[in-house]
Amino acid sequence: MSANSPDNTLKSQYHAQVTADLESNVKEQERIATEVAALKEQLTALERDHELLTSMQQALATAEAHAGIPATEAGGRTAKAASATAAVPRPRASRKSGRTPAAAKASEKAAAAGRTKKASRNGAPTLRDLVSVQLSQQKEPRSAAEVTAALTKAHPQRNVGATVVRNTLESLVAKGEAVRSKQQNSVFYSAAGTTKQATKQAAENSVDRTPATA
Repeated sequence: MSANSPDNTLKSQYHAQVTADLESNVKEQERIATEVAALKEQLTALERDHELLTSMQQALATAEAHAGIPATEAGGRTAKAASATAAVPRPRASRKSGRTPAAAKASEKAAAAGRTKKASRNGAPTLRDLVSVQLSQQKEPRSAAEVTAALTKAHPQRNVGATVVRNTLESLVAKGEAVRSKQQNSVFYSAAGTTKQATKQAAENSVDRTPATA
């Protein structure tokens, strides 16, 4: 049978179509995985915000309850006790804000909680932050495997997977915070601020490391 027979041509077309569909499927999986990871981070942030807002609401409600108790609530008090109570000066409102000391204290407590939350976030950066910092510290492009190895070494307490790192890198590329480059059959990533000279030098080094064929 001739190599150019209709059957062989049809098989070649099917093979090319299946290969293209497979590549498209893999890329779509990576895209969705990246979006899912980003949505999980957003959900975690929203949950933390919800807890903070709930605590602030409870603190403000408690402060308002204490500041709004009327003097006539204790109806069983004697006239002498009522007179003594009336003689006690009321808490002066803040000249600047008009809030009572109790409300001001609750506000300060809420502000302190906000600062604690911010410090907590700064103390535990996300994987996206770690990957971005790792790229910005490099003078030459790095592959996803190299970035994963560097993060694993720098943060052994974190479970850093190659697939998640690759998806994070692609997310940074999509947002313009990183640049993807291809050298021979490998894909490398660099920070958006990396100079073209560094990328060119990395390509030359990659060619130099390629063994010469006989």
